[in-house]
Amino acid sequence: MADQMIRAPCLTGGVRILACDIREAAREICQLQQTSPTATIALSRGLTGGALMGALMKDGQRTALKFEGNGPLTKMIVEADYDGAIRGCVGNPAADLPPVQKKWNVSGLIGKAGFLTVSKDLGFGGAPYQGVVQLVSSEIGEDIAYYLTDSEQTPTAVGVTAALGENGELVTAGGFLVQALPKADDDVIEKILKNIDDLPPLATLFAEEGPEGVIRKLFGDIPSTILETHGIFFRCGCEAPKVERALLTLGTEDLQELLNSEGKAEVTCEFCRKAYHFGTPELEALILQASGEQGQ
Repeated sequence: MADQMIRAPCLTGGVRILACDIREAAREICQLQQTSPTATIALSRGLTGGALMGALMKDGQRTALKFEGNGPLTKMIVEADYDGAIRGCVGNPAADLPPVQKKWNVSGLIGKAGFLTVSKDLGFGGAPYQGVVQLVSSEIGEDIAYYLTDSEQTPTAVGVTAALGENGELVTAGGFLVQALPKADDDVIEKILKNIDDLPPLATLFAEEGPEGVIRKLFGDIPSTILETHGIFFRCGCEAPKVERALLTLGTEDLQELLNSEGKAEVTCEFCRKAYHFGTPELEALILQASGEQGQ
């Protein structure tokens, strides 16, 4: 089954649930990043959270999540577009830790002391909106739920999961997001919270029933409807002009020093790992362009 995002509101009570399966996209991204087993779990959870956040955006908008902790992973960046495109990277993909009580030590890999920064490009131009919260548990889902509840004043519950098969391949990656909208019915909220507590292991539930089955479990006997389903997929978005603009930010002096010392430059995209090569003629042209911009 292709990766998908499902949006479902309840017919009474003002609660919406999003659930997604992103296994194929997460597998592709983790392969590009060459992540260790624990880093694969962490990044897959982060990508799931990013996909859920992206599904809250409107046409032409995008969001980015940056987890920065004091663990060996150092950082994790996830970006998601309104149309279902996701991408992600980690600071130290080889970082790995043994399980704790037979559970993946994602919180130790990220580090519990740190911050979650959420940026939102609302498509109006100018600087994106940005919010920052301290990491609560570094388990990804709880941190995203805390950000939405604390910074955006929208009571939210988030569950994310990922699992590896016997030979180390990613076999499950998905999650859900429950939000109480204005004038939500307290009885409905209590029932859904009880249903969350009663869920079986999330990895098992996603593997057996998929995102639509998760939504059914969460709503229980609460009347609801499937409002929208759309695909989730990996898309990087890097291109030569963007890389050139990034090099221009170095300024004339640094570009000239790079030309004198190396005679060339290579920039590798942190998301898709594509390498962009700039020889002497290209660097000279960038130096001329940079000097012209600085002279304005």
